Amino acid sequence: MISSSRWACSTRIRQFEFASCTVANRKWIDRRWWADRLELALDRRAGLFDAQTTGFRWIHGESDGWPGLVLDRYEATLVLKLYSTVWLPRLEEVTKLLIERLQPERLVMRLSRNIQAIAGKVFAKTDGQTLHETSLQKPVIFLETGLRFEADVLRGQKTGFFLDQRENRRRVEMLAGGREVLNAFSFSGGFSVYAARGGARAVTDLDISSHALSSAKRNFSLNQPEHVKGACKQELIQADAFEWLSGNERRKFDLVILDPPSLAKRQTERASALRAYSMLASSGIKHLRPGGILVACSCSAHVVAEDFFRVVRAVASLSGRSFEVLGTTRHAPDHPATFKEAEYLKAIYLRET
Repeated sequence: MISSSRWACSTRIRQFEFASCTVANRKWIDRRWWADRLELALDRRAGLFDAQTTGFRWIHGESDGWPGLVLDRYEATLVLKLYSTVWLPRLEEVTKLLIERLQPERLVMRLSRNIQAIAGKVFAKTDGQTLHETSLQKPVIFLETGLRFEADVLRGQKTGFFLDQRENRRRVEMLAGGREVLNAFSFSGGFSVYAARGGARAVTDLDISSHALSSAKRNFSLNQPEHVKGACKQELIQADAFEWLSGNERRKFDLVILDPPSLAKRQTERASALRAYSMLASSGIKHLRPGGILVACSCSAHVVAEDFFRVVRAVASLSGRSFEVLGTTRHAPDHPATFKEAEYLKAIYLRET
């Protein structure tokens, strides 16, 4: 149990180590210590976003010196997600600090599944609980590069939206002009909305979740007619993406996006995850028209970027078609990875030549 005044310097949570136990030469972990760390996180994001982006990450866990804790902003609502019970005894202190410094209209707490039981029994805290101001009755609407999206901050995955893919969504927008796009594992349709603004002829959202597809439909509608250019149409397909991709190869697209959930939640699953990525890339290529573009993503921390890129390039080489690598990407600037084990996000862009 963490005391309210100090934390032994030997304490280690995952790979974040308080070796020096100092920020600005302070030796004890008190309110001022955490206030200093908050300022460091805010400074890291200074100048990254303007008024056209009101959804982003303020604190990214261990990489910002806050192990087991993330803080996301959605317009005037903050979402605090806890992955460790060590934060529960000092939740009031942290909450007060965040409210005073950031002055949100509302602060919502999300709890990782593995701590929900003890949070309820010992601390009377529940997932989706509003810690500051009035509770929500509907999703929060926020801006990302001028596009409108909804975030289900009370019940949605993570904190309500996958903010970490923002930079890849922007890149897809630049590639989508005149193309027919397949967005596999589409979740709430973020890639599709960007593609539509980029001039795509049509977008297809493929996901196993009817709830996710309903959100994708609403997000598409939120941006019509202002940002959906021309006659771009949205198709929704509810199906297991692996099965649909392997069983519907007659469907062809000009741009295929593969953004599956984590396929390796532990190191022992690494090999099977690489096989799954290989199968996905192979299926994705089979759905490409000549001159098409494949965007393959991975959010599995146990699959390193070099291995992921190697597997996708190998599949492209074995396809009998010629591809060039347009580029690769890693973490968004508001999701920094300051140590090796924190590196989870990567994407590779291939175009047939």
